[in-house]
Amino acid sequence: MSGYRRPTSSALDCVLSSFQMTNETVNIWTHFLPTWYFLWRLLALAAGLGFQSEPYHWPLLVFLLPACLYPFASCCAHTFSSMSPRVRHICYFLDYGALSLYSLGCAFPYAAYSMPASWLHSRLHQLFVPAAALNSFLCTGLSCYSRFPELESPGLSKILRSAAFIYPFLFDNLPLFYRLGLCWGRGRSCGQEALSTSHGYHLFCALLTGFLFASHLPERLAPGRFDYIGHSHQLFHICAVLGTHFQLEAVLTDMGSRRAWLATQEPPLGLAGTVATLGLAVAGNLLIIAAFTASLFRAPSTCPLLQGGSLERGTKAKLQ
Repeated sequence: MSGYRRPTSSALDCVLSSFQMTNETVNIWTHFLPTWYFLWRLLALAAGLGFQSEPYHWPLLVFLLPACLYPFASCCAHTFSSMSPRVRHICYFLDYGALSLYSLGCAFPYAAYSMPASWLHSRLHQLFVPAAALNSFLCTGLSCYSRFPELESPGLSKILRSAAFIYPFLFDNLPLFYRLGLCWGRGRSCGQEALSTSHGYHLFCALLTGFLFASHLPERLAPGRFDYIGHSHQLFHICAVLGTHFQLEAVLTDMGSRRAWLATQEPPLGLAGTVATLGLAVAGNLLIIAAFTASLFRAPSTCPLLQGGSLERGTKAKLQ
């Protein structure tokens, strides 16, 4: 209800606003600082594991790259979204694209290190990463489109945007859900299928992230009281970052504990296939974002989507 920046700010004003208290300040910093944390983890693991010489570790590298990208893209979106209505939408298009690539990045280590024994070499295993690449296109397209009806039909917009990210999450975590079902009640007798504690923390954080995004708690209980600190989008950012941290720890656990067993089951993922899949996914998502961006520039300035004033009068607080 309060704390908005001037809707026609310059880029410099937007950067400076990150050092002032607005309703976006904590959103910016809760993803800017984690960007550097994940970049530090990437560099530390690269120095210790030797990504260049060890193909077994390439899926981990593919996971870490978008894990660094998505909080940075989110930080930039929250920083520069007050420049103009068009810039605001483009910023969030790029934010959604980064999240889509992150969902694809998760599929690489899950396919390489976390597959249940009965799924190895199955058709699902072979198609898992390509399907995740297609899911990233669906995720970007649906989430970008969800911005267009958000003023006239905010409920529909929310459903579309939620579905765009819930579906890839459910697909990526199918191996974990299956292993969890196999091991339910069996304790330590589960062997290679056992999930680590970090897997549990990751899934809990993911559920909490989705709940906060959908519920708008706690600000809906006390409108205005959490405008600057403590509203659901800030808590959503924190839970998402914690979930990624625990996901990284879980991937490292599976990568280490299952390595000897996996070495007898399947060859490591080839560099050519990894690069080709990732490159096509990046190109496809950029094309989708470019298409939606072009539609913004074709729209007349009188289009409700490009009128920042109505957002400033109150719907903006709901639609993020």
